[in-house]
Amino acid sequence: MPRRKPARKLLPGPERDKVAADLKTRYEAGTSIRALAEATGRSYGGVHRLLADAGVQFRSRGGTVRATGSTSG
Repeated sequence: MPRRKPARKLLPGPERDKVAADLKTRYEAGTSIRALAEATGRSYGGVHRLLADAGVQFRSRGGTVRATGSTSG
């Protein structure tokens, strides 16, 4: 059975605030939570928690919104 990596603990104090502020800047510039998680080696939930603690206004889920109405005639 392969050995799993130990769970990554979230940083304490000022170091955590610094990481959260960096993630917030990148998220507000348009980077997705999944991309941030992949780039930093953290879980989706860990990045989401750091962003929430940093006071991020989360975007709605999904891509572009489709126009309503029919184009067929």
